[in-house]
Amino acid sequence: MKVYEAINKVQDALSKIGIAKDSKNQAQNFNFRGIDAVYNAMSPLLAQHGLCILPRMISRICEERSNAKGTALFYVTVEAEFDLVSAEDGSKHTIKTFGEAMDTGDKATNKAMSAAYKYACFQAFAIPTEGDIDADAHTHEVKTAKIPESIIVDHELSIKEAENIDELKQIFTLAFNAVQPDRDAAARITAAKDRRKLELQTGLPAGVSVLGDHLPGSKLSA
Repeated sequence: MKVYEAINKVQDALSKIGIAKDSKNQAQNFNFRGIDAVYNAMSPLLAQHGLCILPRMISRICEERSNAKGTALFYVTVEAEFDLVSAEDGSKHTIKTFGEAMDTGDKATNKAMSAAYKYACFQAFAIPTEGDIDADAHTHEVKTAKIPESIIVDHELSIKEAENIDELKQIFTLAFNAVQPDRDAAARITAAKDRRKLELQTGLPAGVSVLGDHLPGSKLSA
């Protein structure tokens, strides 16, 4: 089956030239690889290596929406198949992808078909880019989980009722691990532990001092 040999040859050529993100979205200020750049890179290579890409639309969904100004927007999704056919022996491999696009006029379907073709090529031929698509290049701050107030209060009470330092350590470890995803809750649990530790070491409620400082000989270090 010559189709895979042809695909590989096109892949090899594209791995050397790539398709850079030279187009710019003015509204959202990001760079992208446009359909024209894909056609310009793919067309001569397909002809050179005897490979045809034949599109086939399987389904189309169109929804009418509105933009911020109240103008009608046509949101189109197409499901597309592409036959990659070897011109040498007629062998083929079919790939499927989806394309989505919005337009205020009659171009939404055209744009969706172009998007389907573009991303089918990106994935089938593993086309490299000068742009950044590596997940390791991004760091995302995940929203901190919030622990219910009632659970935090229960842990604070358990810490307050600890009868000795060893028991305090055990209760604190369990409580801290339970609320750790919530930074604020973890800080409260730690503060409750520090107060109870001071009480156990001095024999006095936290915040009460003797002789302007603390009891002689008491150990207040954490």
